[in-house]
Amino acid sequence: MPDSEAVAGKPFSAATLSPIERTSAVSSVAKLLLDELSTGGFAPGTRLPAERELAASLNVGRSTLREAMAALDLLGIIEIRPGSGSYLRADSAELMPQALKWGLMLRQPGTQDLIEVREYLEVLAAKLAAGRATKDDIERLGGHLGRMQAAGAGIEEFVEADLAFHLEIATIARNSVLSDILHSVRSLLLAWFDRTLRVAGTMEETLAEHEAVFAAIKAKSPGRAEAAMKALMDAADLRLRNSLHDGTDRA
Repeated sequence: MPDSEAVAGKPFSAATLSPIERTSAVSSVAKLLLDELSTGGFAPGTRLPAERELAASLNVGRSTLREAMAALDLLGIIEIRPGSGSYLRADSAELMPQALKWGLMLRQPGTQDLIEVREYLEVLAAKLAAGRATKDDIERLGGHLGRMQAAGAGIEEFVEADLAFHLEIATIARNSVLSDILHSVRSLLLAWFDRTLRVAGTMEETLAEHEAVFAAIKAKSPGRAEAAMKALMDAADLRLRNSLHDGTDRA
């Protein structure tokens, strides 16, 4: 998107950034830039300051900055145009999923906190959905479960249907705030579910857990749905935490 086509918005200024110690890793520079971009109210197409200016403001070498910018480009947050500069791809209000994924990649303490909070949100969504589901709602939810059952050994297909199942429950719960929050953690789930499901027996266990949740919602039993989702989330969170710890051990 050329400069002339960018949506009007405030410019991104290197002067707002705090210096980074020279010993900081490339990931620290990338995270600082991501934090600034995701909270600053910048419009899509916003041009970032020149490499020399950014490096000076952050007190890092240009090679370190270049690697950090490449990481953000890879995540789809910015677009690097040789000979032109770097530009924000998405509206800054839409960067939360990428920020969550980046947090998982860095294995930050905040990620563990988010995993913990997510369990309560999912349990609440299931309880509300069981009390509010219509015949059409249950049919749609059953369709997602059917895709999980039909996925066989296809992990990508299974993960896609799994996520759709949870987002459908959030929709059926008919609470816009709850739905928006659960949608925002979608990237967090995608970042690790593929890996956890490759552990032998995990897909079969996960499918059984989802079938129990579906049965409870279909029966319109909030209590059963709450208990079934809690059992599902306890197991899923344990797998996710084990995966995070495994990643730390290998780092």
